[in-house]
Amino acid sequence: MSPDENHKILFEPVKIGPKTTKNRFYQVPHCNGMGHRWPRTMAEMRGVKAEGGWAVVCTEECSIHPTSDLTPATLMRLWDDSDLPVHELMVNKVHEHDALAGIQLVHNGLSVSNYLSRMPALAPSAAPTETSNSTQARGMDKSDIKALRGWFRDAALRSRRAGYDIIYVYAAHGIMTLLFQFLLKRFNQRTDEYGGNLTNRVRLLREVLEDTKDAVGHDCAIALRFAVDELLGEDGMNKAEAQDIVGSLAELPDLWDVNVADWGNDSLPSRFGTEGSQEEYIKFVKQTTSKPVVGVGRFTSPDTMVSQIKRGVLDLIGAARPSIADPFLPNKIQQGRSDEIRECIGCNMCTSGDFVAYPMRCTQNPTMGEEWRKGWHPEKISKAASNDSVLVVGGGPSGLEAALALSNRGYDVTLSEAASELGGRVLQETSLKPLAEWKRVSDHRTYMLSTRSNVETYVDSALTAEQVLELGCTHVAIATGARWQTNFIGAHHRQPILGAPPEMVLAPETILSGSAVSGKVMVYDDDHYYLASAIAEHLAEAGHEVVLVTPDADIASWTHNTLENAHIQTRLRELGVAIICNHAVKSVKQKSVTLACVYIGAETTVGVDAIVPVTSRKSTDGLYSELMEIPQQWSDHGVQSVTRIGDSFAPGTIAMAVYSGHAYARNLNTPTDYHTLFKRENDFDTHKFLESPRI
Repeated sequence: MSPDENHKILFEPVKIGPKTTKNRFYQVPHCNGMGHRWPRTMAEMRGVKAEGGWAVVCTEECSIHPTSDLTPATLMRLWDDSDLPVHELMVNKVHEHDALAGIQLVHNGLSVSNYLSRMPALAPSAAPTETSNSTQARGMDKSDIKALRGWFRDAALRSRRAGYDIIYVYAAHGIMTLLFQFLLKRFNQRTDEYGGNLTNRVRLLREVLEDTKDAVGHDCAIALRFAVDELLGEDGMNKAEAQDIVGSLAELPDLWDVNVADWGNDSLPSRFGTEGSQEEYIKFVKQTTSKPVVGVGRFTSPDTMVSQIKRGVLDLIGAARPSIADPFLPNKIQQGRSDEIRECIGCNMCTSGDFVAYPMRCTQNPTMGEEWRKGWHPEKISKAASNDSVLVVGGGPSGLEAALALSNRGYDVTLSEAASELGGRVLQETSLKPLAEWKRVSDHRTYMLSTRSNVETYVDSALTAEQVLELGCTHVAIATGARWQTNFIGAHHRQPILGAPPEMVLAPETILSGSAVSGKVMVYDDDHYYLASAIAEHLAEAGHEVVLVTPDADIASWTHNTLENAHIQTRLRELGVAIICNHAVKSVKQKSVTLACVYIGAETTVGVDAIVPVTSRKSTDGLYSELMEIPQQWSDHGVQSVTRIGDSFAPGTIAMAVYSGHAYARNLNTPTDYHTLFKRENDFDTHKFLESPRI
């Protein structure tokens, strides 16, 4: 198959300085929680993207010196020659598939505290570090600036030795980068030639660009990553200053990589922005420079990509999250299989890997981060080890993924769903407007299953244990999900709260099903992820007076890891939602809830008409329990195994449910133990790389 005629422009080469891309698909630098700590895992992940058709595959940010120590975050380092083997490993993986490798060099200035190196942080002017743990960055003198320029030059030379094709000068993502800090008046209070007016504040960035071009520009393309707006008005980088900066540097880099800052605005969650949302901010850049421009916008639609190119917004389609959700997105478009793209849902589960310092995972793509550790490939899977048939009970995210992966292996699959539509919890939760794009999880799998001749799907089909056995499938996967508890057991409450009038307590499913709710509603968040805030937003937009309460110091606290928290806080306050933190539910009575301060126990009574506890879920495993009570009958019907997967085994995130379904399918009839579940990198030898096949 070949690409749609309208999409052929996406496969034109683009010249970037001395390098030329094979198409317009460009994986921009993005964090992944692997970096120098898990180099094989990182390199294989990048290599799979190159295999999937991305013309350029970049690293995450790469620290150039111990004064820019990102510990505890797990990113890349290029402090000295001892770091080169990790980079060579990645570059070789990318080059295997005729893609260009890019490296994003960075000094983070006052945004790090140098926990490992224990060196004072550097800044344009003396200031507290961004981590604010009683540490301050010292203001740089002229000798520091000279040294910094030398560090960048040395890192560029090492990058060329490692084999990189594109070398970044990085001044983006708000205060994350020292070069950007120099541009900002709120951090740069210098009175010498590096401070004051805009020309002076741009001076260091210009010098580093010129130094980098002088050092490696004949062999490598030089990219400038620049944030054109912080969305802070005159207090931050704004359109007027950005236009002046782009105008003054227009022809100096070989490539402009442009975005908005900070990271939460750049990787905007789908709850708060749509595909291509950065266009209005970045479109002026292409009109200012003759050099190619790359930008991002959670692009998954080839028509949107083509539109941006034809209208002169971008030359290259940048992607971080879409390349994570589907590393083979370019190849699928080129092969005329756009309808098979696993579209990014913008949940930002991927970004949590950087904040929590573990290998990145993805809700849509369960193989992400497991390419080397488990040998999982996003498009390849081992063939069935037998002619066994499999019954999957439950069509939620885990059941859908299990059925799809099993069908890809060649098993005959029967999928039974009790509801009238496939989707399970995804279908429920995406009834809330803020979470609508998350429906792509079930939509993709439902569509792909519809193309499979070895899958029979039944809805409105609740099964009893006897009916499961009568179907006579060799293996049974129970994916019946979980339900929210109404007894208030959660992260704070380890015991149930008794005595609440039943009519006062509404399960989250009541809201998700669209049932009528009246009066003032309290939403109690002892789950600390997205759902409580989404329900509060939904109710407020429906005209309810809403109070959101949490025993935590912050609402939806885990969403700091997914870059949603600031947006959630803003949205709820704009809607007039009352927010009460550090308080737990003490008791529920008719028309009122008594709260207690988590520190001193002081009580407060709030009058409400109903309370929605978003606390914890209990597995719906009744069918599994019934089957486990009659194992002696299994063999009479040819049943060899019964296994719980997803939320029915252990309630968790949608990403965990999808992963569980995929792991079940991958491992069926395959011996597994601790050593084959995943490989470890504690034997990494910087002088010898061990390769392993993927299936």
